[in-house]
Amino acid sequence: MRTVERESMEFDVVIVGAGPAGLSAACRLMQQAQEAQQEITVCVVEKGAEVGAHILSGAVIEPRALNELFPDWAAQGAPLKTAVTEDQIYLLKDAQGARRIPNALAPKTMHNQGNYVASLGNLCRWLGEQAEALGVEIFPGFAASEVLYHQDGPLAGSVKGIATGDMGVGRDGEAKDSYMPGMELHAKYTLFTEGCRGHLGKQLIERFALDKGVDPQHYGIGIKELWDIDPAKHQPGLVVHGAGWPLEGDTNGGFFLYHGENNQVVVGLIIDLNYSNPWLSPFDEFQRMKQHPLFAQYLEGGKRVSYGARAIAKGGFNSLPKMTMPGALLLGCDAGTLNFSKIKGTHTAMKSGMLAAESVFEAIAAGDEGGQDLESFTKRFQNSWLYDDLFRSRNFGPAMHKFGTWLGGAFNVIDQNLFGGRIPVTLHDTRADYAQLKPAAQCPRIEYPKPDGKLSFDKLSSVFLSNTNHEEDQPCHLQLTDAGIPLATNLPTWAEPAQRFCPAGVYEIVDEPSGPRFQINAQNCVHCKTCDIKDPSQNITWMVPEGGGGPAYPNM
Repeated sequence: MRTVERESMEFDVVIVGAGPAGLSAACRLMQQAQEAQQEITVCVVEKGAEVGAHILSGAVIEPRALNELFPDWAAQGAPLKTAVTEDQIYLLKDAQGARRIPNALAPKTMHNQGNYVASLGNLCRWLGEQAEALGVEIFPGFAASEVLYHQDGPLAGSVKGIATGDMGVGRDGEAKDSYMPGMELHAKYTLFTEGCRGHLGKQLIERFALDKGVDPQHYGIGIKELWDIDPAKHQPGLVVHGAGWPLEGDTNGGFFLYHGENNQVVVGLIIDLNYSNPWLSPFDEFQRMKQHPLFAQYLEGGKRVSYGARAIAKGGFNSLPKMTMPGALLLGCDAGTLNFSKIKGTHTAMKSGMLAAESVFEAIAAGDEGGQDLESFTKRFQNSWLYDDLFRSRNFGPAMHKFGTWLGGAFNVIDQNLFGGRIPVTLHDTRADYAQLKPAAQCPRIEYPKPDGKLSFDKLSSVFLSNTNHEEDQPCHLQLTDAGIPLATNLPTWAEPAQRFCPAGVYEIVDEPSGPRFQINAQNCVHCKTCDIKDPSQNITWMVPEGGGGPAYPNM
């Protein structure tokens, strides 16, 4: 179909994704270049229409990595202005009852003294400004769609760079009048920092067997809303966490409510994607959660201003793949560096990017022409506080999965508070999340209440608040390996769970006179990647759509 050959550009380092890991790596590379008075060319490609457009997080940010990267970040205007003033932890017993857990009885990792309630999207926008001021080239609106490899010579098989996706391709696969071919970006080293379940990272893990010998990665889906609330109810710096209702049985997860600045709160629910009941809808669990008095006391009378959803990699230390390969590194949530015991991945992602930048710069400064497997990164990682941070939390997720909320929570309190995360046992969770789903006939059907339009809402009005937009006349970026599986296998066995686990109404079963039809509303996709993870037949592959599409999150 391509009518024009792709042009190419050469850089020392290409970074895929303008998130905290990628931008921290870019900044650290340029800082070192300035210190050494050496020229280096660094490019960041970002599929969002602008830096921060696709960034979604809670977020309570631990500033440890930021302190190292920009010690004077406050003076430079970094958007971390609301320090945590109080932690509250609750166990919800039912739709009305809540029990507050004394902070002394909660894992120490849940304490947030010294942290900040902030928008990670705005922090990334600020990091992007610092990167550009240091000389980094950032290309927003360009989706990295393909990994390029050296085909011959001494570097054969190593990563050569990436190609951005073609623009102006119709749904039929043919070029439109607006067609523009993608660009090839070649580099000595390519850093993949796409975030959780990055589609190129997924390919690299398979190609280089990076996950050999480790537990399968585990995931949760995080759903979040941003609200303007009554100033009289606003408590800047209040951080509320907890678990329990509405999640039941073997469904694990937890909620959050953070009071930020400007009379705004963020409220959200994280559900582990190892749940077994195919009738469960994470979106609807979140909507009914907000009816609980713990949340309603703040939200009633307020206005919902934004909505989003994103998968998170929560396997932690036990699921970390090898992060280096010939010519490339896999970093941040693309590798799974989130510390789930803290429910934080920003500081860990940033540190992974900074460590990678130090190894890559050291190699290039020594005359390395690229294509190597930088074992120096592995040594730096193993000697860093990042490694220690993740090692100490290695049991947190497996304990909750094996023992449930109560016993798992008790184990984690003992591990974190008495042993400092160094209890002499390592728990493992070796079954993939998608494989946990039981047949629909074996599970109780869940009936969800209709949204009231005040605290709870429907999917389509929620997607509208995510500012999601895709060019409709483009190839569907949600690809089915076998188009017959949704109706032939998933529908009779699991009541086609895609229509419920997707938080954006992308997948539908449409009843027609001739029978049911499986429909994909790709234009609704908020890029959460849940379908790629949870589909029980592993039949859905999330690919990048045309660059610039997807959500446009403000202050998320």
